[in-house]
Amino acid sequence: MFDAQTTALLRAVLDEVCEAVSRYETSARTHVASMILEAASNGETSVDGLKQVGRRALSEAPILRS
Repeated sequence: MFDAQTTALLRAVLDEVCEAVSRYETSARTHVASMILEAASNGETSVDGLKQVGRRALSEAPILRS
């Protein structure tokens, strides 16, 4: 689907957007990853655009509160 360079970019964007989210918050991280992948599949290729999509998805994501 994506080449290695694009995959690395998407992973880096996900990691940056979710840097404050625990690795155990899988539902939130999965939601953000899904939205980033969808945007990339629809032609969004800029880092800033992908980060914006990721941040918006994170604000909507279900996150467990302790």
